[in-house]
Parts: sequence; C-alpha cells; structure tokens
Amino acid sequence: MKMKKVIRKGFVLAVSAVVIMLIAGCEEQQLQNAKKSRLIAAENMQLKKELERLSSDIEELKKLHGKEIQKQQELLAKCQEEKETWKEKSRQNIRNQVNSVLDAIMKKNAKLRKENKKLKAQVEQLEAQAQQPEKKVEEQPAAQPKPLE
Repeated sequence: MKMKKVIRKGFVLAVSAVVIMLIAGCEEQQLQNAKKSRLIAAENMQLKKELERLSSDIEELKKLHGKEIQKQQELLAKCQEEKETWKEKSRQNIRNQVNSVLDAIMKKNAKLRKENKKLKAQVEQLEAQAQQPEKKVEEQPAAQPKPLE
C-alpha cells in the first residue's frame, strides 16, 4: 500500500505540476495574445491613417484631373473656333482671288473683242478697196493695221 500511496502522491504531484504548468503557460499565452492584440491594433490604426491619407490624395488627384480635363476641353473648343475662322478666311481669300482673276480675264476678253471688231472693219475696208480698179488703189495709200498690244 505504501507503494500505492507513493504512486498516488507522485501521480498527484505530476498532475499538479502539469496543471500549474498549463496555468502558467496560459497566462503567458494570454500575455502574448494581449501583446499581439495591441500590435495588431496599432498596425490597424497606422493602416487606417495611411488609407485616409491615400484617400485624400486620390481626391486631390481627381480634382486636379477634372480641372485639367476642363482646361483641355476649353482649349479644344478654342482651337476648333480658330480652325473654323481660318477655314472661312481661306474660303473668302480663294473667292477673292478667283473673282480677281475672273475680272482681269473679262477685261482682257472685252479689250480683245473690241480690237477684233476694229481689225474686222479694216479687213472689210481693204477687201472693198481691193475690188475697185487698180488706179484707185494706187492713188490711195494702204491703211496700216494697228499692232496688237
């Protein structure tokens, strides 16, 4: 029986030691868990701050982007207006040049018609003189045609 008592005491001591070790381990684990929780909470706070900062940066960039788009749209509208203005000026310039050339041609054409009419009259006069007797042709000096200008 003595042996049983010793075994029992040894067993109780072993179980007690294991229980004490478990309790000590749990407390240590709880301390480690508390430290981890504090570290995680601190990291979460830091990440939230960084997220807020990045969100504000994104908003700033969106505003800048919006302003730049607006600026580019205004510039595009201005360029399109200038393009239309230059296009219209070009058309008007072409019309003016065509009209100028056309006027010059019409004036030249009228002058040539007038000169042509004079030359036809001279030709008819010379033909009429050619049909008269030779004496009259000899007595009258031949009309000299005007040179073309």
